[in-house]
Order: sequence, then structure tokens, then C-alpha cells
Amino acid sequence: MDTHALLSRFDGRSRLLLLSLLSGATGASRALSVFQRQRRSEPDSCLHTCLESLCQHEIFPTNGATTLITKPLVSLFPVAFQRNLLSFLHLALPVLPGTIVLRLLDCLSQGELDPWVSALVLQLQRDLGASGVKESLFTPQCTDRLRGLCDRLKDGGGTATGWASYLHRPPEPASQSGLDVVLSQNKRKSSCVDLDSDPGEDSGQQSKRMKTGYSPASETTDGLKGQDSGRVSDVTESRGEAELQPSEGAPSPSSDLPQHVLASIPQIKELLQSEIEEWDQSSLDVFKVLNDCDPSQVELLCGRLGLSETPEQNLPQLCSCLLAHQPDLSHSTALTLINKLFLKKVMSLSEPASRCLVTAVMLLCSRYPRPTCQALIGPVLEEGQPGSAQIELLNRLIEDCLDPPYRLLVFQITLKGVWSEGLLSVIHALLDNKLELNEELFTLLIEQLCSQAPGFIKSMKFAKMMLTVLTKYDVHLNTTHQRALSHCLTSNQTFLKKSLQAALKRITN
Repeated sequence: MDTHALLSRFDGRSRLLLLSLLSGATGASRALSVFQRQRRSEPDSCLHTCLESLCQHEIFPTNGATTLITKPLVSLFPVAFQRNLLSFLHLALPVLPGTIVLRLLDCLSQGELDPWVSALVLQLQRDLGASGVKESLFTPQCTDRLRGLCDRLKDGGGTATGWASYLHRPPEPASQSGLDVVLSQNKRKSSCVDLDSDPGEDSGQQSKRMKTGYSPASETTDGLKGQDSGRVSDVTESRGEAELQPSEGAPSPSSDLPQHVLASIPQIKELLQSEIEEWDQSSLDVFKVLNDCDPSQVELLCGRLGLSETPEQNLPQLCSCLLAHQPDLSHSTALTLINKLFLKKVMSLSEPASRCLVTAVMLLCSRYPRPTCQALIGPVLEEGQPGSAQIELLNRLIEDCLDPPYRLLVFQITLKGVWSEGLLSVIHALLDNKLELNEELFTLLIEQLCSQAPGFIKSMKFAKMMLTVLTKYDVHLNTTHQRALSHCLTSNQTFLKKSLQAALKRITN
């Protein structure tokens, strides 16, 4: 059944929440943000009606059936939606009605289930204390494979540790099993999330870092140039952005393209150069070959396609196709595509970017923020002298598409090298968003401000940035910082000098 037809069964508030669950790998976190906003605007609102509707039975269309078959509405949605829904329910469980959640889980349990959906259903049932739930989440096949793996990895002394010790001893009660300990820890972490807090505030940032495995304090600027190795906690996101490295002894990636990929090149080239306003389903399907390529093959395919020469008017259609991929593109594939599609075009801008280019870049940046930082934003900023057209586009991406952790990544790039007037506007925009700076990063910022100040004694942008630091980050300023800034301000020649000195004086007093 068409998804749009399914959504028509729901009211506007519920439809908005369900649409977020259909938005790919980040659907659960997006749904949580939507739910938070809805509860802030209407504190008494509840998901009871939405969950009840998902439990309602609908006629299931079958070909050639002599009798009508009905299924719960939730079972008619795509598997990706069901996974996101269950992940969202896990995050929001403390404020949800337990009875209707159990009923929804019972509806999902009917028929043949996706293995991951089945595991999520079982864990939620255990969290809610449902009766008759089996003790272990392991299937016999999973247990056998884990036991074999532990036998190969255990030390030479023959002592069973970790998973091995768990698998080689009699099963413990369900609440004490090794897997439950991990899951209960995750449950405690998720229950610490304030469902009424703003996702942009500290609690939301901590939640984001929890799910992505990312910590601003440990991230370095050089990490932008490496492979993304941090997104391992959230299974749905790791499928889209984490990259598995080949194990030792494994064959190296092939530099030759598979035959079916080679066969698709003429059709893709024709699409990229066409003037068709809307591509049909067959056009969307041809890009699925990207999922069959390793990193070196993606690079080779982009070269064969001349991806950097794609007309700008076709970029939104192409990016919509890439976003429709299931599963999401790997981190390395997204990195290569963003680099080939946009870097040359953005670097050559001499006037504001076209609507098509802006739309396309924002589409991919919203879904793949880290690859965009690595493949596009970082190289443009590291060029040293980005023009006004580049700065305008970057500021828009930073403001509209990047969450706080990724803004912090961009900020770290700006602390390298020599600043320019254009770069100052980017730094000021980032600082104005109240970044979560640790002591090391803030000290580096103060050092940069003092070292760069002689070149900007008459710059209003620099003066405004300094004022932002003194007013929004005053709690970070220790005595050493204050002395350095006081010396720095003596050379300032803008009309904001008195305001800067007054702001610093308030801090020192």
C-alpha cells in the first residue's frame, strides 16, 4: 500500500511525527525532536491516538486471494519505518502509555518479522515487563557463531573471558545476562534524556553524542581528513555513515568496475545530461549500483561519469535519488560523491550559488553531515581565501543543516591557518550559536584571537567576534585569558573598542 495513503489515516500532528520516522537512518532522532516540540507547545498532548491508529487493522491488498486479509496498519509500513518507530519508542518510553505500546508490539509481532525489528520488539516487551517473554535475545545460530568466535579469540591459557565466559557457563536469569547489561545501560542513558528539553541545549547535545559515539572534546581537526570511525552505537546511522576497514589478509579493493556497473554507465550519463524535469522509477533504480561498489570503485565510477561536470539544474534530482537509497550510502561513498559533485562548483563560484546548487548541497548535507564537513566545507575553508559567494553558502549550510557537534568540527578547521575577512563571518556565526567548547579549544581560540588581532585592528567583523567571545563565553575566561585579551584590545581602532573594554572589565571585576 502506498505510504501517502497510509499517512492519510492520521491527523496533522501524528502525520508530522510519522513523516520524520520515514526520513531514513536518522528517523528516530528526528521523531524525538518533533515529539519534544509538540509536547512543549501542548504539554498535555499524548501519542495514544497515534499509536491506537497504528494498531487498527486494514485490508491487505493481495493478488489472487479468495478471501480478504487484514493486517495492523503498522505492519503495512516499510521495514525501515518500523525500525525507526521502535527506536523512537525506546527513547520516549518513560512518557508513553505502556498498555498501548504493548498492544502495538503485539501487532508488530504478527507474521514474519525483520530480524532487527523482532529484536527491538522483544527488548521493548522486556522493558515493559511483558509476561511470557523468552529469557535470551540470542537465536541458536547467533549463539553458535558467537561461541565459535570466542573460541578463536580467547587467550592461549584457555581462560574464557568476556563473551566466552558468558557462552560457556549455564544461562543466568534474563535480567543479569551480558547482553541485558549493555541494553540496560543504554536504557539508563536514554532515560536521562529530558524529553522536554531543546535538542540544541546541553541535554540534546549529550544525547546526540551518545547516539553517534562522538565527543567534541576528543575530536581533532585532523580527524576531518580521516575515515569516520565513531558512529557505532546507533545501528541505523552506522549503516549509513560508518565504514568497515578490510581485515588483514583480505583482498585489496578492486580497481575494476563490475560488469553490471559498467553496463549502467551510459544510462546514468544520459540522465545526468538530460533536461527531464522529473525522473521515473527506472531512473532512480539505476543508481543502486553505488551500493555494489567499494571505495576505490566509487572513485573510478565518478571519474567515468564525469560527475563534477553534471549540470546544476540536474543536481536536485540526482541528490533526491541518492537520498532514496536503502540502505544509506556508506561514509566513504557519500564522501566521494559530495566531493566530486560539489567541490569544483563551489570553489569556482564568483556570484551567489544557484537555487539548484544550494538545494542539492543542503539535501546531502542534512543526511550526511560528516562527509559534507570532510569533503566540502573543510576544503573550502582550508583554501584560506574563500570569496563572498562561498561564505554565503557555507553559512547557510552551517545554520540550516549542521547540528552542534558538526558545527564544532567546522569551528576546529577555522582555527588553523591565517584568517581572512570572509572567514571571520563564518567564525562569528559559529560562535554566535554558543558552541560547547572545552578548555583546550577555548584556549586555542584565545591564542588565535591575539595572534590574528594585528591584522584586523580596523575590522568590524573581528571586533564583533571579540564582543561575542566576551559576552557569550565569559564563564570560560580565566585570568590568563583576560590578560591576553586586555593586551589584544589596546590596538583595536574600531568604535566598538570602548564596548569591548567595558565587557572585559565586567568580567575581571
